[in-house]
Amino acid sequence: MDSRRFAQVAVFIVVMSCLATLAGSAATNGEDKIAARVLADTGNGASTEALVVLSQQADLSPADRLHTKLEKGRFVVNALREVASRTQAPLISYLRQRGVPYQSFFIVNMIKVTGNLALMRDLAARSDVTRIDANPHVRTALPNPSGVSADAGTGIEWNITRVQAPKVWALGFHGEGRVVAGADTGVQWDHPALKNQYRGWDGSKVDHDYNWHDAIQGSPSPIDPFGHGTFTVSEMVGDDGQGNQVGVAPKAQWIACRNMDQNGTGSPASYTECFEFLIAPYPIGGGQGNPALAPDSINNSWICPDSEGCSVNTLKAVVKAVRAAGIFPAMAAGNSGSNCSTIDTPPATYGASVTVGATDYNNSIASFSSRGPVTADNSNRLKPNLSAPGDNIRGAVPGNGYESGWSGTSMAAPHVAGGVALLWEAKPSLVGDITTSEKLFTKKAIHLKSSQNCGGSGQNIPNNIFGWGLLQLYKSVKAQ
Repeated sequence: MDSRRFAQVAVFIVVMSCLATLAGSAATNGEDKIAARVLADTGNGASTEALVVLSQQADLSPADRLHTKLEKGRFVVNALREVASRTQAPLISYLRQRGVPYQSFFIVNMIKVTGNLALMRDLAARSDVTRIDANPHVRTALPNPSGVSADAGTGIEWNITRVQAPKVWALGFHGEGRVVAGADTGVQWDHPALKNQYRGWDGSKVDHDYNWHDAIQGSPSPIDPFGHGTFTVSEMVGDDGQGNQVGVAPKAQWIACRNMDQNGTGSPASYTECFEFLIAPYPIGGGQGNPALAPDSINNSWICPDSEGCSVNTLKAVVKAVRAAGIFPAMAAGNSGSNCSTIDTPPATYGASVTVGATDYNNSIASFSSRGPVTADNSNRLKPNLSAPGDNIRGAVPGNGYESGWSGTSMAAPHVAGGVALLWEAKPSLVGDITTSEKLFTKKAIHLKSSQNCGGSGQNIPNNIFGWGLLQLYKSVKAQ
């Protein structure tokens, strides 16, 4: 071997030895478990919020074999609570001894902490910790309310007719006995279109226990400083009896959890806190949750971008738990169209999510509606699953008024979440059966096609533009 070749080999050996040493050091101090966003945010001695995910997670697969929604909900909640209670105690003791602020969760076995890099390294080095996720506070691009409009209601809105809700009403089903939920910017609970449908109102007095939770600032009564949450809930159940028929299931009840602030900003922790409340609602101020009071569906018109450091795998586990509990998870596809593979942010990307794209008055895909396939996680998963009207929609806004012109997949998803109330009232055997209900919705949808090719021809059914097509509730209810 000549001297130049010998020197190159020697340098290579030294470099590889250094890399191995660095890798071993990282493994020793646990940095390989720490999300890049957490490492970046704790630079120069700074502190940040992080989600410490424990190694042991509950096995929820037995829930698939249970027959009723209540059985599923109780099993899932009990299984989650048992694992969290049993495994978190040593870690919580450690955090208390060090005076570290924390918040415990059970819907996924994790603890939110605030601390510096030294703390994160210490936590990551523990054998009972599998990873440390970031908890970024990210603003969702929501439609902006422009004020209460003076336009008067003229009856049933076009979008409600388009998904065949009035034809289901004519059969005697309006959502009676079913409960839907909004996880959003909050709700004006006493809006004329929503008050009588609020589960916390009995016609003479109000009780927010088990019906409302604020994961942002802890308001003991429902508020909505933004307006988006009020609007989306009104699309599910809104009807003031005075000609403003803006909701799919006007006699279903609603509950809600505030997971975003007045700017539309939320975090993985606030999203998780709301899901945890909704699978087992509890009183104002906390207490034992009751899965018997969980809603039938949850509308989620928000995104948590992976590019911002959102906790993709943690939120995936949360959504899986919601579905396992027999609760229908309706998710907005996002407003990043019209290119392909723009459904690229949780929770719309997940296989457990029922993801909804937006159509316009002509049953064309809205230009803004995000498309599949999902390539962000290398799954090439077909998305959206369904479509519903989401362009130029009219609904309720804070201040006891209504507003037209709202556009976004945020407006599309509530048709599906509200539609679950109609379907499950008409077909009680489907209550808690998410897979069969989803298949029924997709089978009976108007199968729409597109000239756009996204991961396959838009002429295929399903396709990555409309999914299976436009939601049709009457056909779903009448299906044998």
